[in-house]
Amino acid sequence: MLKAMLIAGIGGFIGTCGRYLTGRLAHSLLPSLFPYGTFAVNVIGCFLIGIFFGLAEKTNLISPNMNLFLITGFCGGFTTFSSFSDDMYLLLQNRHWSFFSLYLGLSILLGLLMVWVGRSLIKSA
Repeated sequence: MLKAMLIAGIGGFIGTCGRYLTGRLAHSLLPSLFPYGTFAVNVIGCFLIGIFFGLAEKTNLISPNMNLFLITGFCGGFTTFSSFSDDMYLLLQNRHWSFFSLYLGLSILLGLLMVWVGRSLIKSA
């Protein structure tokens, strides 16, 4: 278990560094109120997790340790939106329309609500 945590952790560190650098680059190239950096890492992360899962499913080129490093670690550190998007894809692929709708709606609504609650708690303290 410790080995798996280290593998995922190293991937997460690299992914987090990549997220930071991508955000800085986007802000320097496109200074705007639109969050281009976050948008870019979300889209890139979704593309990468699609490639990594595709390789794992089709060719078995990705070992369990590489799965931990690339998908759980790197993609998880780069953006958790990629995992969310893959979950949504699987729900659509398996035609679980109600779970898809529920997961999408609740994730967005509760995510925004919890950000507001957390910020409000700190602001009022």
